[in-house]
Amino acid sequence: MEFTTGGRLEVRITASDVGKRVSVRSLTGAGGRHATFTDTVGVLTSWDHGVLHITRRGGQRVTLDESALVAAKVVPGTPARRRGIPSASVRELVEVASRGWPAVETERLGGWTLRASAEPGPAGEGRFERGAGSRREGFTARANSVLPLGDPGLPRAEALTLAGRWYEERGLVPRVQVTTGGEHTDELLAAELEERGWSGERYALLRIAALAPLADREPDGRVLLGRAPGADWFSLYRRAAEMPHSATRVLTGGPSVWFATVPGDAGAPGEVAPGGGAPEAGAAAIGRCVIDGRWAGFAAVEVAPGHRRQGLATAVMAELARAALAEGASAAYLQVERDNDAARALYDGMGFADHHAYHYRRAPEH
Repeated sequence: MEFTTGGRLEVRITASDVGKRVSVRSLTGAGGRHATFTDTVGVLTSWDHGVLHITRRGGQRVTLDESALVAAKVVPGTPARRRGIPSASVRELVEVASRGWPAVETERLGGWTLRASAEPGPAGEGRFERGAGSRREGFTARANSVLPLGDPGLPRAEALTLAGRWYEERGLVPRVQVTTGGEHTDELLAAELEERGWSGERYALLRIAALAPLADREPDGRVLLGRAPGADWFSLYRRAAEMPHSATRVLTGGPSVWFATVPGDAGAPGEVAPGGGAPEAGAAAIGRCVIDGRWAGFAAVEVAPGHRRQGLATAVMAELARAALAEGASAAYLQVERDNDAARALYDGMGFADHHAYHYRRAPEH
Protein backbone atom coordinates (compact mmCIF):
# COMPACT_ATOMS: atom_id res chain seq x y z
CA MET A 1 0.00 0.00 0.00
CA GLU A 2 1.75 3.14 -1.24
CA PHE A 3 1.28 6.40 0.68
CA THR A 4 4.47 8.29 -0.09
CA THR A 5 5.41 11.20 -2.28
CA GLY A 6 9.15 11.64 -2.67
CA GLY A 7 9.78 9.15 0.13
CA ARG A 8 7.62 10.96 2.72
CA LEU A 9 4.48 9.60 4.38
CA GLU A 10 1.59 12.02 3.92
CA VAL A 11 -1.96 12.41 5.21
CA ARG A 12 -3.80 13.53 2.09
CA ILE A 13 -7.39 13.48 3.34
CA THR A 14 -9.46 15.99 5.30
CA ALA A 15 -12.95 16.17 6.79
CA SER A 16 -14.16 17.33 3.37
CA ASP A 17 -13.54 13.78 2.11
CA VAL A 18 -16.37 12.29 4.18
CA GLY A 19 -18.32 9.94 1.90
CA LYS A 20 -15.24 8.95 -0.14
CA ARG A 21 -13.34 5.66 -0.07
CA VAL A 22 -10.01 6.10 1.67
CA SER A 23 -6.93 4.13 2.64
CA VAL A 24 -5.48 5.03 6.02
CA ARG A 25 -2.36 3.92 7.89
CA SER A 26 -2.47 4.54 11.63
CA LEU A 27 -0.25 3.84 14.60
CA THR A 28 -1.62 1.34 17.10
CA GLY A 29 -0.18 1.03 20.59
CA ALA A 30 1.39 3.31 23.14
CA GLY A 31 4.40 4.13 21.01
CA GLY A 32 7.96 2.94 21.16
CA ARG A 33 8.98 -0.50 19.93
CA HIS A 34 5.59 -2.04 20.78
CA ALA A 35 3.68 0.27 18.42
CA THR A 36 2.44 -1.20 15.14
CA PHE A 37 1.03 0.12 11.89
CA THR A 38 -2.55 -0.76 10.94
CA ASP A 39 -4.01 -0.23 7.46
CA THR A 40 -7.71 0.49 7.06
CA VAL A 41 -9.59 0.76 3.76
CA GLY A 42 -13.21 1.84 3.57
CA VAL A 43 -15.58 4.78 3.32
CA LEU A 44 -14.85 7.76 5.56
CA THR A 45 -18.25 8.24 7.21
CA SER A 46 -17.38 10.98 9.70
CA TRP A 47 -14.52 13.14 11.02
CA ASP A 48 -15.55 15.10 14.09
CA HIS A 49 -13.64 16.45 17.08
CA GLY A 50 -10.45 14.64 16.11
CA VAL A 51 -12.09 11.23 15.63
CA LEU A 52 -12.52 9.45 12.28
CA HIS A 53 -15.00 6.68 11.51
CA ILE A 54 -14.36 4.42 8.53
CA THR A 55 -16.76 1.71 7.34
CA ARG A 56 -14.97 -1.25 5.79
CA ARG A 57 -16.13 -3.14 2.72
CA GLY A 58 -17.74 -5.82 4.87
CA GLY A 59 -19.73 -3.30 6.91
CA GLN A 60 -17.55 -3.17 10.05
CA ARG A 61 -17.02 0.31 11.47
CA VAL A 62 -13.54 1.37 12.60
CA THR A 63 -12.83 4.31 14.94
CA LEU A 64 -9.47 6.11 14.64
CA ASP A 65 -8.00 9.05 16.52
CA GLU A 66 -6.74 11.80 14.25
CA SER A 67 -3.47 11.93 16.19
CA ALA A 68 -2.74 8.29 15.25
CA LEU A 69 -2.79 8.93 11.49
CA VAL A 70 0.51 8.31 9.76
CA ALA A 71 -0.64 8.40 6.14
CA ALA A 72 -3.93 8.53 4.25
CA LYS A 73 -5.32 9.07 0.77
CA VAL A 74 -8.52 8.80 -1.28
CA VAL A 75 -8.66 5.59 -3.34
CA PRO A 76 -10.82 4.38 -6.27
CA GLY A 77 -14.23 3.13 -5.19
CA THR A 78 -14.38 -0.07 -7.23
CA PRO A 79 -11.73 -2.82 -7.14
CA ALA A 80 -10.59 -4.35 -10.41
CA ARG A 81 -13.02 -6.94 -11.79
CA ARG A 82 -11.72 -10.49 -12.02
CA ARG A 83 -11.52 -11.92 -15.53
CA GLY A 84 -14.59 -13.97 -16.43
CA ILE A 85 -16.78 -12.38 -13.75
CA PRO A 86 -19.91 -10.60 -15.07
CA SER A 87 -20.04 -6.82 -14.95
CA ALA A 88 -22.87 -5.36 -12.86
CA SER A 89 -23.65 -2.38 -10.66
CA VAL A 90 -24.61 -2.77 -7.03
CA ARG A 91 -28.00 -1.22 -7.78
CA GLU A 92 -28.74 -3.79 -10.50
CA LEU A 93 -27.89 -6.73 -8.27
CA VAL A 94 -29.74 -5.41 -5.23
CA GLU A 95 -32.88 -4.96 -7.32
CA VAL A 96 -32.55 -8.38 -8.96
CA ALA A 97 -31.97 -10.08 -5.59
CA SER A 98 -35.02 -8.34 -4.14
CA ARG A 99 -37.24 -9.48 -7.02
CA GLY A 100 -35.88 -12.99 -6.61
CA TRP A 101 -36.85 -13.15 -2.91
CA PRO A 102 -40.09 -11.12 -2.91
CA ALA A 103 -41.79 -10.11 0.31
CA VAL A 104 -45.43 -10.97 0.92
CA GLU A 105 -46.33 -7.32 1.58
CA THR A 106 -44.58 -4.17 0.34
CA GLU A 107 -45.13 -0.44 0.53
CA ARG A 108 -43.17 2.42 -0.99
CA LEU A 109 -41.79 5.32 1.00
CA GLY A 110 -40.21 7.49 -1.68
CA GLY A 111 -37.19 5.54 -2.92
CA TRP A 112 -37.42 3.10 -0.03
CA THR A 113 -39.36 -0.16 -0.14
CA LEU A 114 -40.82 -1.50 3.10
CA ARG A 115 -41.00 -5.31 3.00
CA ALA A 116 -42.84 -7.66 5.37
CA SER A 117 -43.55 -11.39 5.38
CA ALA A 118 -45.53 -12.30 8.49
CA GLU A 119 -47.93 -15.17 9.08
CA PRO A 120 -51.66 -14.60 8.45
CA GLY A 121 -53.87 -13.87 11.43
CA PRO A 122 -57.16 -15.52 12.37
CA ALA A 123 -59.05 -13.65 9.65
CA GLY A 124 -57.38 -15.86 7.05
CA GLU A 125 -55.02 -15.67 4.14
CA GLY A 126 -54.04 -12.21 2.95
CA ARG A 127 -54.66 -10.49 6.26
CA PHE A 128 -51.65 -10.46 8.53
CA GLU A 129 -51.32 -10.10 12.25
CA ARG A 130 -50.91 -6.52 13.45
CA GLY A 131 -50.21 -4.98 16.81
CA ALA A 132 -48.92 -8.26 18.17
CA GLY A 133 -47.24 -6.58 21.14
CA SER A 134 -43.97 -8.51 21.00
CA ARG A 135 -41.69 -8.04 18.01
CA ARG A 136 -41.28 -11.05 15.72
CA GLU A 137 -38.58 -11.84 13.18
CA GLY A 138 -40.68 -12.83 10.14
CA PHE A 139 -39.50 -15.22 7.42
CA THR A 140 -35.92 -14.09 6.69
CA ALA A 141 -34.51 -10.61 7.11
CA ARG A 142 -34.39 -10.21 3.32
CA ALA A 143 -38.20 -10.30 3.17
CA ASN A 144 -38.68 -8.25 6.36
CA SER A 145 -36.57 -5.13 6.02
CA VAL A 146 -36.43 -1.70 4.42
CA LEU A 147 -34.66 -1.65 1.05
CA PRO A 148 -33.30 1.93 0.77
CA LEU A 149 -32.81 2.52 -2.96
CA GLY A 150 -32.84 6.30 -3.12
CA ASP A 151 -34.30 9.20 -1.20
CA PRO A 152 -37.32 8.44 1.04
CA GLY A 153 -38.80 11.81 0.11
CA LEU A 154 -38.70 13.27 3.61
CA PRO A 155 -36.07 13.86 6.32
CA ARG A 156 -34.21 10.69 7.29
CA ALA A 157 -35.30 10.78 10.93
CA GLU A 158 -38.96 11.09 9.94
CA ALA A 159 -38.63 8.29 7.37
CA LEU A 160 -37.13 5.97 9.98
CA THR A 161 -39.94 6.79 12.40
CA LEU A 162 -42.60 6.01 9.79
CA ALA A 163 -40.83 2.82 8.73
CA GLY A 164 -40.46 1.71 12.34
CA ARG A 165 -44.14 2.31 12.96
CA TRP A 166 -45.05 0.30 9.84
CA TYR A 167 -43.12 -2.74 11.10
CA GLU A 168 -44.37 -2.41 14.65
CA GLU A 169 -47.97 -2.38 13.41
CA ARG A 170 -47.22 -5.81 11.97
CA GLY A 171 -45.51 -7.00 15.13
CA LEU A 172 -42.16 -7.18 13.32
CA VAL A 173 -38.68 -6.01 14.17
CA PRO A 174 -37.85 -2.83 12.20
CA ARG A 175 -34.76 -3.46 10.06
CA VAL A 176 -32.92 -1.70 7.24
CA GLN A 177 -30.81 -3.60 4.70
CA VAL A 178 -27.61 -1.69 3.95
CA THR A 179 -25.05 -2.45 1.26
CA THR A 180 -21.34 -1.72 1.57
CA GLY A 181 -18.18 -2.14 -0.45
CA GLY A 182 -19.24 -0.78 -3.85
CA GLU A 183 -20.04 2.34 -5.82
CA HIS A 184 -22.87 4.41 -4.32
CA THR A 185 -23.47 2.02 -1.42
CA ASP A 186 -24.90 2.71 2.03
CA GLU A 187 -21.90 3.33 4.30
CA LEU A 188 -23.14 6.79 5.30
CA LEU A 189 -26.62 5.43 6.03
CA ALA A 190 -25.13 2.57 8.06
CA ALA A 191 -23.07 5.06 10.09
CA GLU A 192 -26.10 7.23 10.75
CA LEU A 193 -28.18 4.24 11.84
CA GLU A 194 -25.40 3.16 14.19
CA GLU A 195 -25.35 6.64 15.72
CA ARG A 196 -29.10 6.30 16.28
CA GLY A 197 -28.62 2.99 18.10
CA TRP A 198 -29.56 0.61 15.27
CA SER A 199 -27.31 -2.41 15.80
CA GLY A 200 -25.64 -4.33 12.96
CA GLU A 201 -26.44 -8.01 12.37
CA ARG A 202 -26.46 -10.79 9.74
CA TYR A 203 -23.39 -9.70 7.80
CA ALA A 204 -23.31 -11.32 4.37
CA LEU A 205 -21.78 -11.18 0.91
CA LEU A 206 -23.38 -11.12 -2.52
CA ARG A 207 -21.22 -13.17 -4.87
CA ILE A 208 -21.38 -13.51 -8.66
CA ALA A 209 -20.02 -15.85 -11.34
CA ALA A 210 -20.42 -16.80 -14.96
CA LEU A 211 -23.32 -19.27 -15.25
CA ALA A 212 -22.16 -21.67 -17.97
CA PRO A 213 -19.22 -23.19 -16.04
CA LEU A 214 -21.60 -24.22 -13.25
CA ALA A 215 -23.42 -26.54 -15.66
CA ASP A 216 -20.25 -27.92 -17.25
CA ARG A 217 -20.67 -31.53 -16.08
CA GLU A 218 -22.66 -34.60 -17.05
CA PRO A 219 -26.38 -34.45 -16.17
CA ASP A 220 -27.09 -36.03 -12.79
CA GLY A 221 -30.24 -38.14 -12.68
CA ARG A 222 -30.39 -37.98 -8.91
CA VAL A 223 -31.49 -34.33 -9.08
CA LEU A 224 -35.19 -33.76 -9.70
CA LEU A 225 -36.38 -30.32 -10.83
CA GLY A 226 -39.82 -28.84 -10.35
CA ARG A 227 -41.65 -25.54 -10.25
CA ALA A 228 -42.85 -25.92 -6.66
CA PRO A 229 -41.23 -27.23 -3.47
CA GLY A 230 -42.65 -30.57 -2.34
CA ALA A 231 -42.83 -32.15 1.10
CA ASP A 232 -39.35 -33.69 0.69
CA TRP A 233 -37.92 -30.27 -0.19
CA PHE A 234 -39.47 -28.66 2.88
CA SER A 235 -38.31 -31.54 5.08
CA LEU A 236 -34.74 -30.30 4.62
CA TYR A 237 -35.44 -26.55 4.53
CA ARG A 238 -36.50 -26.47 8.17
CA ARG A 239 -36.29 -22.69 8.60
CA ALA A 240 -39.70 -22.53 6.89
CA ALA A 241 -41.42 -24.87 9.37
CA GLU A 242 -42.62 -22.18 11.78
CA MET A 243 -43.83 -19.83 9.01
CA PRO A 244 -45.19 -22.10 6.26
CA HIS A 245 -47.51 -19.54 4.64
CA SER A 246 -45.06 -16.67 4.32
CA ALA A 247 -42.19 -19.04 3.47
CA THR A 248 -44.12 -20.59 0.59
CA ARG A 249 -45.16 -17.16 -0.72
CA VAL A 250 -41.58 -15.89 -0.67
CA LEU A 251 -39.95 -19.05 -2.02
CA THR A 252 -42.33 -19.48 -4.94
CA GLY A 253 -42.29 -15.77 -5.82
CA GLY A 254 -40.00 -14.29 -8.43
CA PRO A 255 -39.95 -14.16 -12.23
CA SER A 256 -39.13 -17.86 -12.96
CA VAL A 257 -38.40 -20.23 -10.10
CA TRP A 258 -37.01 -23.78 -10.09
CA PHE A 259 -36.61 -26.13 -7.14
CA ALA A 260 -34.13 -29.01 -7.05
CA THR A 261 -34.56 -32.07 -4.86
CA VAL A 262 -32.37 -35.14 -4.39
CA PRO A 263 -34.54 -37.78 -2.68
CA GLY A 264 -33.12 -39.37 0.44
CA ASP A 265 -32.79 -42.75 -1.28
CA ALA A 266 -30.89 -41.31 -4.26
CA GLY A 267 -27.41 -41.05 -2.77
CA ALA A 268 -24.17 -42.19 -4.32
CA PRO A 269 -24.16 -45.60 -6.03
CA GLY A 270 -23.73 -48.40 -3.52
CA GLU A 271 -24.35 -46.01 -0.61
CA VAL A 272 -25.24 -47.57 2.72
CA ALA A 273 -27.16 -45.53 5.25
CA PRO A 274 -25.28 -44.62 8.47
CA GLY A 275 -25.39 -47.62 10.83
CA GLY A 276 -26.44 -49.91 7.98
CA GLY A 277 -30.12 -49.02 8.37
CA ALA A 278 -32.71 -47.84 5.91
CA PRO A 279 -31.99 -44.82 3.67
CA GLU A 280 -32.61 -41.42 5.25
CA ALA A 281 -36.19 -40.17 4.89
CA GLY A 282 -36.94 -36.88 3.15
CA ALA A 283 -34.51 -35.09 0.84
CA ALA A 284 -30.79 -35.71 0.65
CA ALA A 285 -30.19 -32.28 -0.92
CA ILE A 286 -32.19 -29.31 -2.15
CA GLY A 287 -31.74 -25.98 -3.89
CA ARG A 288 -33.65 -23.08 -5.41
CA CYS A 289 -32.93 -20.93 -8.45
CA VAL A 290 -34.79 -17.88 -9.75
CA ILE A 291 -34.19 -16.61 -13.30
CA ASP A 292 -34.57 -12.90 -14.01
CA GLY A 293 -33.24 -11.83 -17.40
CA ARG A 294 -29.53 -12.57 -17.57
CA TRP A 295 -29.34 -13.42 -13.86
CA ALA A 296 -29.84 -16.76 -12.12
CA GLY A 297 -30.04 -16.46 -8.34
CA PHE A 298 -29.20 -19.52 -6.22
CA ALA A 299 -30.47 -20.01 -2.68
CA ALA A 300 -31.48 -22.64 -0.12
CA VAL A 301 -28.76 -25.08 -1.19
CA GLU A 302 -28.78 -27.63 1.63
CA VAL A 303 -27.41 -31.15 2.03
CA ALA A 304 -28.62 -33.50 4.76
CA PRO A 305 -25.87 -34.48 7.26
CA GLY A 306 -25.90 -38.15 6.24
CA HIS A 307 -25.35 -37.30 2.56
CA ARG A 308 -22.52 -34.79 2.69
CA ARG A 309 -19.22 -35.09 0.79
CA GLN A 310 -20.91 -36.85 -2.13
CA GLY A 311 -20.96 -33.85 -4.47
CA LEU A 312 -24.69 -33.29 -4.07
CA ALA A 313 -24.44 -29.51 -3.58
CA THR A 314 -22.46 -29.24 -6.82
CA ALA A 315 -24.93 -31.53 -8.61
CA VAL A 316 -27.89 -29.44 -7.45
CA MET A 317 -26.21 -26.21 -8.58
CA ALA A 318 -25.33 -27.75 -11.95
CA GLU A 319 -28.86 -28.93 -12.74
CA LEU A 320 -30.38 -25.61 -11.70
CA ALA A 321 -27.76 -23.80 -13.80
CA ARG A 322 -28.70 -25.98 -16.79
CA ALA A 323 -32.35 -24.95 -16.41
CA ALA A 324 -31.36 -21.27 -16.13
CA LEU A 325 -29.17 -21.45 -19.25
CA ALA A 326 -32.11 -22.90 -21.18
CA GLU A 327 -34.11 -19.77 -20.26
CA GLY A 328 -31.39 -17.43 -21.51
CA ALA A 329 -29.55 -16.55 -18.30
CA SER A 330 -25.77 -16.06 -18.47
CA ALA A 331 -24.71 -14.87 -15.00
CA ALA A 332 -25.17 -16.23 -11.49
CA TYR A 333 -25.46 -14.70 -8.05
CA LEU A 334 -25.95 -15.97 -4.53
CA GLN A 335 -25.82 -14.64 -0.99
CA VAL A 336 -23.76 -16.20 1.77
CA GLU A 337 -23.06 -15.28 5.37
CA ARG A 338 -19.67 -13.67 5.80
CA ASP A 339 -18.54 -16.19 8.45
CA ASN A 340 -19.72 -19.34 6.64
CA ASP A 341 -16.24 -20.49 5.63
CA ALA A 342 -17.38 -23.89 4.32
CA ALA A 343 -19.95 -22.38 1.96
CA ARG A 344 -17.55 -19.69 0.78
CA ALA A 345 -14.92 -22.33 -0.01
CA LEU A 346 -17.48 -24.37 -1.97
CA TYR A 347 -18.52 -21.34 -4.02
CA ASP A 348 -14.89 -20.28 -4.53
CA GLY A 349 -14.37 -23.61 -6.27
CA MET A 350 -17.34 -22.86 -8.55
CA GLY A 351 -15.84 -19.56 -9.65
CA PHE A 352 -17.85 -17.14 -7.51
CA ALA A 353 -16.27 -13.86 -6.43
CA ASP A 354 -17.42 -11.21 -3.96
CA HIS A 355 -19.33 -8.33 -5.56
CA HIS A 356 -20.42 -6.36 -2.49
CA ALA A 357 -21.36 -6.88 1.13
CA TYR A 358 -24.57 -6.17 2.97
CA HIS A 359 -25.99 -6.44 6.47
CA TYR A 360 -29.00 -5.34 8.46
CA ARG A 361 -29.47 -2.55 10.98
CA ARG A 362 -31.94 -3.46 13.70
CA ALA A 363 -33.94 -0.78 15.52
CA PRO A 364 -33.27 -0.44 19.25
CA GLU A 365 -35.82 -1.67 21.73
CA HIS A 366 -38.04 1.06 23.14
